[in-house]
Amino acid sequence: MKKVVIVGGGLAGCDCAWTLARAGVAVELYEMKPEKHSEAHTEDGLAELICSNSFRSDEPVTGVGLLKNEMRTLGSLVMEAAEATRVPAGKALAVDRTLFSEYVTRRIEEHPNITVIHKEIDSVDAPEFAGADRVVIAAGPLASESLTQSLMQAVGDNSLYFYDAIAPIVSRESIDFDKAFWGSRWMPGDEDYLNCPMNEEEYKAFVAALLEGEKVQPREFEKKIHFEGCLPVEVMAERGEMTLAFGPLKPVGLEDPRTGERPFAVVQLRAENREKTAFNLVGFQTKLKYPEQKRIFRMIPGLENAEFLRLGSIHRNTYVNAPEVLNPDLSLKARPEMHLAGQITGVEGYLESAACGLWLGLSLAATLGDRVVPEPPAQTALGALLRHLRTEAKKFQPSNVHFGLMPGLGKRIPKKLRKEAYAKRAAEVFDVWAREQGFRE
Repeated sequence: MKKVVIVGGGLAGCDCAWTLARAGVAVELYEMKPEKHSEAHTEDGLAELICSNSFRSDEPVTGVGLLKNEMRTLGSLVMEAAEATRVPAGKALAVDRTLFSEYVTRRIEEHPNITVIHKEIDSVDAPEFAGADRVVIAAGPLASESLTQSLMQAVGDNSLYFYDAIAPIVSRESIDFDKAFWGSRWMPGDEDYLNCPMNEEEYKAFVAALLEGEKVQPREFEKKIHFEGCLPVEVMAERGEMTLAFGPLKPVGLEDPRTGERPFAVVQLRAENREKTAFNLVGFQTKLKYPEQKRIFRMIPGLENAEFLRLGSIHRNTYVNAPEVLNPDLSLKARPEMHLAGQITGVEGYLESAACGLWLGLSLAATLGDRVVPEPPAQTALGALLRHLRTEAKKFQPSNVHFGLMPGLGKRIPKKLRKEAYAKRAAEVFDVWAREQGFRE
């Protein structure tokens, strides 16, 4: 059997390992936990979700919704686990993060072609790579400092980074249900979200507190760079007093049952597990210091006595300048036998990371079997994401999957119909490609 060594048991590493193993390739999967944890990881299992428990929209007229459907067709373990452990979240796909990790860990450990080795790999020249046909670095943006430095030495001084932030989680028992109410912005009658309403005075006092709150400062050698799709709540507040009210705290589609009126602003909470014993503050990723988080977030109506099961935090995410250092097959130009997968390549998000690992698994399995699987067309979600990693830019930055990564439609279409047009084209093109490659009958 051909052998591939994978470093990192996150979403990308697991989907890559699963895909290779199903194709008859022997996989050695190295995961440094539980021997060592990054500054953001706390659990010992594989595929730990350290930020939100949401995989975002499940709607097929969104880029990420399309990506989910494509991953399902290609046999993604991450999508299989997500479906098996999902929790109510309206039009989004959210999971019970503990059950999700347990599901993936069990499936990976039970596969006869996968050997999981709990050991830190600290160099791209590690002796553990000897005898492998290919090596995949899927250690994620929180790879250990030693491995990151070794990788950056191999590719040259092309390291980039931005700050990613984690939202707090509160216990259900500590929420005041006399103030909080169930409801969804877009699906009247649904009770997938818990809402904490604010009047104008409460909202403005809250924003003022965010601006004044003491924050974790970056180290001297690190610059303050945030990914636009995951801005800390206090950074959004800095952009204007009403930014949050038109963003994650927008009250549209919600009515406070106590007043019968729309609140001035609403903080939404999403269930973290099936039992709904813990709730995530949606959009509340933060770099406030821990005491400040407790003080300021308890200003939210309904959370005055909140018990924080997890406080928010901030960490550096590292990624390479993909167009400069990676070949189209995600191998390093400086080390063609070594591939990268997941967020370290410059994709951003749970699903995008997993999709990157999934595709690399399919591609490597074909290559090792003396076959070729052509990349999905750029009109598809997966194809567009991979195209992003080859598109040179003055300042390359990570990206989620979205329609803007796809080629234009080539004709004028009313704005309200544009998403549907992109989605319809993507689904049709992917269907043809999948059938040609034998992924769909």
